[in-house]
Amino acid sequence: MVNKQLLDIITLMKTVTQKLDLDNFINNFKSFYARDKDIEMQGDINQHYRYIEALSKIEFPPIKNLPNLDEQLQRIKKQGVLHIDDIYAFVTIVGYFNSLKATTLPEPLSKWIANIDIPEEVNTILLYFTDEGNINPEREPELYDIEKALKQNKSELKDKLYRLAHSSTLKEYLVDTQVHFFNGEETLMVRGGFNRVVKASVVGRTSGGFFYILPQSISHLKEKESALLSRREEVIYRYAQQFSTIFHKYFLFMRFINREYDRFDQYQARVMFARAFDYNFILPSKRKVVRVSEFCHPAIENPKPVNIELNRSVMLITGVNAGGKTMLLKSLLSAVYMSKNLLPFKCNPQKTEVGHFKSIEAVIDDPQSVKNDISTFAGRMVEFAKLFEKNNAIVGVDEIELGTDSDEAASLFRVMLDELRKKGITFIVTTHHKRLASLMSADDDVELIAALYDEERRQPTYTFLQGSIGKSYAFETAERYGVPAVIVEKAKEIYGEDKENLNELIEKSTTLEREMRQKLEKIDKELASVEKKREELESIEERLNEQQRKAIATLENRYNAATKRALEAIKAKESTEGRRLLNEAHKHKKLSNQAKEVKQPSRRVLQVGDTIKYRSNRGEILTIRNKEATIEVDGLKMRVPLNQLRYLESPTKKVVKKPKSTVNVEKSNRGAISIKLLGCYADEAIDKLDVFLSDALVAGFSEVEIIHGTGSGVLKKVIIDYLKTYPKLQSFHGQKGNLGITIVKL
Repeated sequence: MVNKQLLDIITLMKTVTQKLDLDNFINNFKSFYARDKDIEMQGDINQHYRYIEALSKIEFPPIKNLPNLDEQLQRIKKQGVLHIDDIYAFVTIVGYFNSLKATTLPEPLSKWIANIDIPEEVNTILLYFTDEGNINPEREPELYDIEKALKQNKSELKDKLYRLAHSSTLKEYLVDTQVHFFNGEETLMVRGGFNRVVKASVVGRTSGGFFYILPQSISHLKEKESALLSRREEVIYRYAQQFSTIFHKYFLFMRFINREYDRFDQYQARVMFARAFDYNFILPSKRKVVRVSEFCHPAIENPKPVNIELNRSVMLITGVNAGGKTMLLKSLLSAVYMSKNLLPFKCNPQKTEVGHFKSIEAVIDDPQSVKNDISTFAGRMVEFAKLFEKNNAIVGVDEIELGTDSDEAASLFRVMLDELRKKGITFIVTTHHKRLASLMSADDDVELIAALYDEERRQPTYTFLQGSIGKSYAFETAERYGVPAVIVEKAKEIYGEDKENLNELIEKSTTLEREMRQKLEKIDKELASVEKKREELESIEERLNEQQRKAIATLENRYNAATKRALEAIKAKESTEGRRLLNEAHKHKKLSNQAKEVKQPSRRVLQVGDTIKYRSNRGEILTIRNKEATIEVDGLKMRVPLNQLRYLESPTKKVVKKPKSTVNVEKSNRGAISIKLLGCYADEAIDKLDVFLSDALVAGFSEVEIIHGTGSGVLKKVIIDYLKTYPKLQSFHGQKGNLGITIVKL
């Protein structure tokens, strides 16, 4: 008896979509199908999402509405003969895939459609049909003759009836002169007594007492028409036999193409539905989280968007009556349901994430059954008992203590929720009773949500505050809906001063927390503004440092050029001019040193292994010596002043040992004609090269060689770039047969 009662309850329970108020949404979506089917899709949801995403990017041929062909496939399998309309339905499917093959499709759609190999015999059948689904008379001479004869016979029949309708003998018996169609027959409408002037058979009668007659004078034309129609049916049946035989031969393909049509129908319906209502697709994530942003439940007109996150095992929603607690529960479950079935909905897709759950359960309606003598609480226990067989589910429970003592229910449900959470079940629970909320509030895996109430306007705001317990506002709600104020005041007295004080404390706590969160949001905005200004100042600092670096480089170049001119003057025995030029060079050197000594703002002390920014490049410090550092940028090592480097945050640091390098300079009494720069850093090599060339100029050499090796080619490039800007050089070129040596003519 008990088992029968339970079965009756389960049978009477609504479906999930009905409980979540999604029926109209689902029916609206199904109207985009080419033929009716379930919304669930079998197979890999990630692959389905990729197909839908690709299809969303293009315009594709409109799909045609067709009947379900499962029964016809069974007849093909048994070598039965299909009706010509059923054959045309299969032809339509094949023709649609041909049109898709002719369309430029993105991957993975292109590969899928291209791999559908349509047999040539099946493709040939398409040529026998017109766009209206009839056998094309142009391809069958006999059918062409029949159609021509039918048209001629119809013309004669119409002409004969017209002449009878306008004859003087039948004029007084005619109701009108029109040709009436009755049960597919062309007839005339006449009054009683017509048989005195014309022989005819009565095929029908009107409510006004008139008769539909078929004159005997045209009966031979009707017989001829009937014979022609029979011949046409014979020809069409012959074609139906022929085509059905081909379908039987390719039965596996016909079954496959029928399924693929349904599969494409699933994709195109979702794409067209999303386009029609500006909805977004959300692919379920692997995390057990439901975060919705600007979500709008499709059952609500002009809804207030929901922005909330569920990332714990239990969400406990409390607060004002009629404040949207149940709709919040339904919204979260609806988002999971629609995401699970790849149904698009209204939301902000960049900020929305919906996890994957094996099943969705909604314990929402009152399960009371008078017929089966089942109380509300007993019905709830039946629904909770089924949950112990579930795992990895998301469950919504509305008014959890419904139908029994709230204190007892709070203790019972607390234990059941704890046990069910161990099975990987996530709960969204609404309640007006504060005992359950107080029992679970200390649990870190429980999220408290309060539905908010506007005290000034005395109405719910339909907004929610996370991390707080809400007051029910039962008295305020009663008064808002017309209960006399006197009655409400007496109820408050009976309710008790202590409990009312508790409610006031809850209300104040909620208000304070809301204010605190508003202030935190304001602080976050201000911090973001400060951070933006800090970044702007750093950008200005970088720009100024770059300008300073360029100024120093300019001064140093001037110093080097002035020094060379002085040495040349001394060499030419122009001592007075030489001293003047040397003095000018020392002025530039002094300005350069002053520019280098400009104090920079206090910053982090740089260390070996730090990630730094040099000019517009990112690099790493290899060694530090005095006020200079050796850095590596894009594989190029160079030595630069520390004040030209800016520290960058880096998740990992590594210390790179400085490789050993040797510089061997062959010297003569007045300078050297060759220099080896193998293994040098870029800056080190340029410094050595500058001294070497100056000495060579002073010594009066006309040609020198620079040995830099080949290696990766970086050092050679640096040297060539330097030589291009160096004054007093006639030319330079690589040594024939040895790319590691450059010859310089002074």
